[in-house]
Amino acid sequence: MTTSRRDLLKMLAFAGGAGLVGTPLPGWARTPPAAGADRFASRRPPVEKRRFASAAVEAQIARVRARIADPELAWLFGNCYPNTLDTTVHLGTLDGKPDTFVVTGDIDAMWLRDSSAQVWPYLPLAAKDPALRTLFRGLVHRQARCIAIDPYANAFLPDPAARTHLEWARNDLTEMRPGVAERKWEIDSLCYPIRLAHGYWKATGDTAPFDDDWRAAMHAVLRTFREQQRKDGPGPYRFQRNSPNATENPPLGGYGNPGRPVGLIFSMFRPSDDACLYPLSVPANFFAVTSLRQLAAMSEAIHRDTAFAGDCRALAGEVQAALDEYAPMRDGCGGDVWAYEVDGFGNQLSMDDANAPSLSSLAYLGAMPLDDARYRRTRALAWSPRNPYFFRGRAAEGIGGPHEGLRMIWPMSIVMRALTARDDAEIRQCLQWLKATHAGTGFMHEAFDQDDPAHFTRAWFAWANTLFGELVAGLAERRPDLLRRA
Repeated sequence: MTTSRRDLLKMLAFAGGAGLVGTPLPGWARTPPAAGADRFASRRPPVEKRRFASAAVEAQIARVRARIADPELAWLFGNCYPNTLDTTVHLGTLDGKPDTFVVTGDIDAMWLRDSSAQVWPYLPLAAKDPALRTLFRGLVHRQARCIAIDPYANAFLPDPAARTHLEWARNDLTEMRPGVAERKWEIDSLCYPIRLAHGYWKATGDTAPFDDDWRAAMHAVLRTFREQQRKDGPGPYRFQRNSPNATENPPLGGYGNPGRPVGLIFSMFRPSDDACLYPLSVPANFFAVTSLRQLAAMSEAIHRDTAFAGDCRALAGEVQAALDEYAPMRDGCGGDVWAYEVDGFGNQLSMDDANAPSLSSLAYLGAMPLDDARYRRTRALAWSPRNPYFFRGRAAEGIGGPHEGLRMIWPMSIVMRALTARDDAEIRQCLQWLKATHAGTGFMHEAFDQDDPAHFTRAWFAWANTLFGELVAGLAERRPDLLRRA
């Protein structure tokens, strides 16, 4: 039997062994808080061991920390905000171009989703920092290369010619190409690189990374989205894994549960890397609409490619129309909300997951306005006991998902609630929960028990750390009074 990713990380944690990149994994262990004068000592690596240095980031840390009244919150920000740069970035050159490989933390592989999200909070600083621009250019190049290798894969290896070393993926029944670490088809894996490219272009005006290789990768994105509308059959992708976890296996020979080809894009896995129940993910399709429109804008402005831009907008319009028809569902209280997954036959799933794109994150991702009425109802339902993956305990309340099971709250969900909140009191409550649940480590985790934050998974999860940093930096800019009263 193949050991799954989640089981391997848990075994390493319980054994007290080294992580896949040589760093201890104390997750699931009980880590006592530091005491006395050392309680708020920096948890960053020593300067000489940090993987990337940015003067702009260091200045931002000092600037934001000076605005935070609460010493624990300031300490958390100082640890978390630079965590991606401190620990996960590998710079180099590949084929004569800048190359940036970004691991997730405790797994020595690069997820298209995670790598994009991990560096996103540094975009506002890139225009003034040449080192950051080199990092972003290298990541855009690397992601284009990854998509060219296999647009259906979610995670990749540093060496494009290597075979996966991830123990849980070695025997997967799918087409595993060199350079691929894991091959789970998730719509958002192709959306996040577009979001990053568009964000970098808007932040800096730099068009250097968007060369012919990048353009070819973007054509592969559009082609893959159209294949997975499944108008002419299931397409080339299938996936099976020898695992006791049902969430590792799309049913029906690896093609997933039946779905009607109504114009939506099929996805076999969620952003959590868990298999979809119904194959038409609503938040992922919304993300695709936004990404396609961003890609169209870039193609017109940078490459003067109006034909490709028109194709991107046409698909975005088709998917949006299908969402409008098949994704709304009654909320049981006289209103309507967005379903989490649908099948086009009339079946709809009411839930939300912590991983983004989630229904709760749609406004954060730019897929709809923050004050959209249906979005607000959907968000409220997700943050209530009517969501089967909403948990409320002695430590906090938040959203989890099947990936780590019942009772396990993801800090990412609490951060996302704060990022999409309109009320200071709601944001303040989220900050209190985040402060109370890091288990003395000074970092965010993947998930923690609703009653016992010392029972947590993934001590080194860079996405959660930098997302928290993004929240606090944004509050310092837009709501500084809230931090002064923290």
